[in-house]
Amino acid sequence: MDILKVAMPKGRINKPAIKLIQEAGFPIPDDLDDSRKLIISAPGAQMEFIMAKPVDVPTYVEYGVADIGIVGKDVLMEENRDVYELLDLGIARCRMSVIGLPDWTPVMNPRVATKYPNLASDYFREKGQQVEVIKLNGSIELAPLIGLADRIVDMVETGRTLQENGLVEMEEIFQITSRLIANRVSFRMKNEAIQGLCDKLQSIIAVKG
Repeated sequence: MDILKVAMPKGRINKPAIKLIQEAGFPIPDDLDDSRKLIISAPGAQMEFIMAKPVDVPTYVEYGVADIGIVGKDVLMEENRDVYELLDLGIARCRMSVIGLPDWTPVMNPRVATKYPNLASDYFREKGQQVEVIKLNGSIELAPLIGLADRIVDMVETGRTLQENGLVEMEEIFQITSRLIANRVSFRMKNEAIQGLCDKLQSIIAVKG
């Protein structure tokens, strides 16, 4: 049977993704995210996990070093990689939103800070709004507080960080869940293994509703 190489994101998505694969009947370790190893074998599940930064998962899958991967819809849309999106896993739910200070007043060509420059540019272009997009890699909430940007585009899970920093959600752009993606060649060459995983995951997702 084919060994599936899986690009597994570290961080927020990791634990719910592991739990879902285990519930689908695949014996994989609980502590993938705790290990310092970058490649972890799970021979009982016929899988090998490549531990990756979430933003790199679609790249690994597109270039075929991983057959499949688990990634948030936000990263998938921002990176726009040439991969198959197979399944909405329904885990790690959050939303992408436009955020700012409650007393913000519209200005000409506002500056928007974000980790998602492509996504933000597309959103405002579709709305017919001209903005200057500034790419940041961390602590996006800081940008409006120090005057670097008028608004930010970022992921919101509970909204607690926004509340603690005096920020508010202005517009929701879209809902985010994690997706199972596949390399196009792998999907043909290892179809039985990938489809088998998909079917088992889908039955668990259906039960969870």
